[in-house]
Amino acid sequence: MPRPEKHVFICTQNRPQGHPRGSCGSNNSADIMAEFMNEIQRRNLFDKILLTNTGCIGPCMLGPNVLVYPEGVLYGKVKKADVKTIIDQHLIGGEPVTELIVPKEIW
Repeated sequence: MPRPEKHVFICTQNRPQGHPRGSCGSNNSADIMAEFMNEIQRRNLFDKILLTNTGCIGPCMLGPNVLVYPEGVLYGKVKKADVKTIIDQHLIGGEPVTELIVPKEIW
C-alpha cells in the first residue's frame, strides 16, 4: 500500500447516556464514518486517503469530530452532508473547510 496523502480520524467514542462530556457516538459519528467510507470507495481514493475510527479526540461538546493529518485540522459538528465537501475541498483540493474548523482556543 502506498503512503496516503491524508489520514482522517473520526471519533466514534460512545459514553453512557447522560454523561457530562457527551460523546461523538451519541451524535451519529457512525454515520459520518460510513459516509466517508462510501465516498472513498465510490471515488476509489484508497491510495490517497487513509480512514481510521478512533476514541475520544477531545472536544466532545463539538462532536462528531473529524481530524485530518498531516495538517492537524480538526472539524467539529460534522454532518453527513459535510463529508463530500471535506473530501472535495480539503482532502483533494488542499483547502480546509473553514466553517467546520474547531475554534483555535479549543484545538
